[in-house]
Amino acid sequence: MRFVLASKSPRRKELLKKIIPDFDIRVSDADETVEETDCSRTVMVLSRRKAFAVDAHEDEVVIGADTLVEFEGDALGKPSDREDARDMLMKLSGNRHLVHTGVTIRYGKEIRSFVETTEVWFGNIRKEDLEWYLDNAEYLDKAGAYGIQDDAAIFVERISGDIYNVIGFPVYRVRETLVQMGLL
Repeated sequence: MRFVLASKSPRRKELLKKIIPDFDIRVSDADETVEETDCSRTVMVLSRRKAFAVDAHEDEVVIGADTLVEFEGDALGKPSDREDARDMLMKLSGNRHLVHTGVTIRYGKEIRSFVETTEVWFGNIRKEDLEWYLDNAEYLDKAGAYGIQDDAAIFVERISGDIYNVIGFPVYRVRETLVQMGLL
């Protein structure tokens, strides 16, 4: 049995290694446009699309995932540019937001999907800290324009839930689902 990660995310790759040391990566070219307005449903739909967009043999386990930041009911995906990132981070400043990650695991005809949600509270972001972060961080490929594991850690007051979920891959829940499926 082989495992396949349907993602190009370097963070997901590193986190999956905590569960499975050897797996293949097949980047999904799934359409990421969704009519759904509910963020947790959106990540579920996208994780399923990603898991089914890659070719796999019957003996391969495919894992697809998608992450969104939700603020006041609105999805904050990846920023298009620095200004978009600044706007997103200022919305999050001094506020609570949710991070949803949808995961789909498919093995033959068996399919398991779930959504993990973590609450994150940002402190008030000072303008000079925001500009420093935008000058130094890689925010363009991250939902909500931040990575909790990078320099944006200075904005995070507290979290409730799985920190790995905020990074983009809920390690504990993925492992438990694989165990329940008899794959680990």
